Amino acid sequence: MSFKGADIVSIRDFSKDQILEILDLAEKMIPYAKGEKFTKALEGRLLANLFFEPSTRTRLSFESAMLRLGGKVLEIGHISTTSIVKGETLADTVRMFEYYADVIVLRHPHEGASRLAAHFSSRPVINAGDGAGQHPTQTLLDLFTIRREKGDFKGLRAAIIGDLKYGRTVHSLAEALAMFGVELTFVAPEQLQMPKETINEVRSRGIEPEISCDLENVISDIDVLYVTRIQKERFPDPEEYIRVAGSYRVDKALLREAKKDLIVMHPLPRVDEIAPEVDYTPHSKYFQQAFNGLPVRMALLLLLLGGEIDEGI
Repeated sequence: MSFKGADIVSIRDFSKDQILEILDLAEKMIPYAKGEKFTKALEGRLLANLFFEPSTRTRLSFESAMLRLGGKVLEIGHISTTSIVKGETLADTVRMFEYYADVIVLRHPHEGASRLAAHFSSRPVINAGDGAGQHPTQTLLDLFTIRREKGDFKGLRAAIIGDLKYGRTVHSLAEALAMFGVELTFVAPEQLQMPKETINEVRSRGIEPEISCDLENVISDIDVLYVTRIQKERFPDPEEYIRVAGSYRVDKALLREAKKDLIVMHPLPRVDEIAPEVDYTPHSKYFQQAFNGLPVRMALLLLLLGGEIDEGI
């Protein structure tokens, strides 16, 4: 896949070498992301943020990334003020925005929405989360965080815990970690375990994942603990949510059994699955993880739009 003009819909669209190219460029973007260097590499280019679901980190980090690169951002705003409430289809909305912007970032409650948008748009479409489907740019920043903290993926063991059934971030991440040979354990109540499609994809990459419902049994053996929120908004049956809410909680007592260099990650927002006391331990990496979304998305925008870093100021 050539990056320039490409759509970013699924982590399956990337080869390992392409992922590493993005991560390497993201390393170079860190001083620009921190405001220590300045560039106008994407001056005159426009990014359209089309968010049909709530978002804080993804939406604002894409906006910040484009502004840091010298470009500008169009926001669709609240859906109630658009023609969508009049019945306009996603296909027509995307067809319109391709004339207004150079790249479209889309978050949508329906799985497959980004693939559909990419079909109708001549501009690059970036999937910022489609229902319970995929969230490829979250996966890229997760990989970036793990590599920065651990130096390499070789020999790592990771446990992914929480809402594995509806959590789009963990579907993309499990497949990507398997691509890099990371041993995986999926920890969740039986009714929230990883979908068979993702498990089969992981197996096709040579990794046989362990399935567990007990975090205490695996905490001492892992290098990376990836925690996710049990997403109330994804449950079609409220009773099903009530039965599993609060199933897990990571706290200092649990982490006493962990390796000293275990890192705890979370795509955020959290509710009560990680105790605030964990924030002040060396294990906590989730706020750094949130920052890492900025250099990673800057790198991706540069590659998709063909921008080049100038001398910097």
